[in-house]
Amino acid sequence: MRKPGLIAFISFISLYILWMWSVSAQPPFADIGDWPKTDFNRHAFPLSEIIEGGPGKDGIRSIDVPAFNSIQEAEKWLHAREPVIAFISGKDARAYPLQILMYHEIVNDRVNDHSIAVTYCPLCNAAMVFSRLHNGELLEFGTTGKVHTSNLVMYDRSSESWWLQFTGEGVVGKYTGEQLALLPSQIVSFEQFRSAYPDGKVLSKQTGFNKKYGVNPYTEYDSRILPYGWFFRNSVDSRLAAMERVLGIVAENEVRAYPFSALNTVPLLQQQVDNQPVLVVSKKGIASAVDQKLIRESKDTLTAAAYSRVVDDYVLDFKLAGAEIIDTQTRSSWNLFGEAVAGPLRGKRLLKLDRGVYFAFVWLDFYPQSEIYMQ
Repeated sequence: MRKPGLIAFISFISLYILWMWSVSAQPPFADIGDWPKTDFNRHAFPLSEIIEGGPGKDGIRSIDVPAFNSIQEAEKWLHAREPVIAFISGKDARAYPLQILMYHEIVNDRVNDHSIAVTYCPLCNAAMVFSRLHNGELLEFGTTGKVHTSNLVMYDRSSESWWLQFTGEGVVGKYTGEQLALLPSQIVSFEQFRSAYPDGKVLSKQTGFNKKYGVNPYTEYDSRILPYGWFFRNSVDSRLAAMERVLGIVAENEVRAYPFSALNTVPLLQQQVDNQPVLVVSKKGIASAVDQKLIRESKDTLTAAAYSRVVDDYVLDFKLAGAEIIDTQTRSSWNLFGEAVAGPLRGKRLLKLDRGVYFAFVWLDFYPQSEIYMQ
């Protein structure tokens, strides 16, 4: 016959183990009550790797009913050197100024037949445009107020699944392991956008929010030796300076990064990436969004993009004629957006291959296998 004291001790231990299990099974977030729909049993990596950013759920408010200015209206408040995210769909060209995006991080929009999420993460300089149509469901995105390796963690408002902005991958909840479709976009200066698309539209400052648009809350961020340690706790790859900007390409069997320190003196490169002929173009004349307090006064950086050199099954060769990009086969003239603007191939568009421009520390953390282009 068991003694009462032993039975009580065993019961206590059993209850303690059960309590410890229930505590350890709970997601490590102070605002867990704000996420009633999120299935925390499904996640792509340990939940402890997701870090509280501070603002909380929707503390950084997305723009869900965007208004737009004409180029002429935008010229009154947007400096020529200021960076914008350019998204082109047919004859509809739209620019989303980073001076607005850095305060909202997500714009839910519709352009022609595309329902899109225009996203920007200032901490890693990631500007990505995704389709909001996923598996037949139209999603709307907001900010979780959390980061993973310095990157914005978004959520969709229907299932409250969490998505990593850098990759477009579902990382927590119903859509864990699923992928948003990435759509071509690029960071260019307002002047570069205006020159190419004089009838384009520019996201208006009339957002319904009272923000200091044009003022950079991340002063001298890209002059730091290291990123903010609280948001990035991994080791920094020593092959490049952490805050160096790189243009990244992900091919089937090869990943390559083009540092701006190399592109700065080589505005046109013809390369082979994974046996595919590639054109890399870059141009000065765009301000950093995370340098000086006023973005319009920030230091100069580059616009950069990579395109396939294959057009109608023919491989084109390119060269610079002054400031003009020319293909040597047809003498057609091409712009920074990969469009033929004059000559026999006018109207043709090169396939965009790069995933965008990022700070080196985050690119190399996600793609440590990257080959780095060196001059």
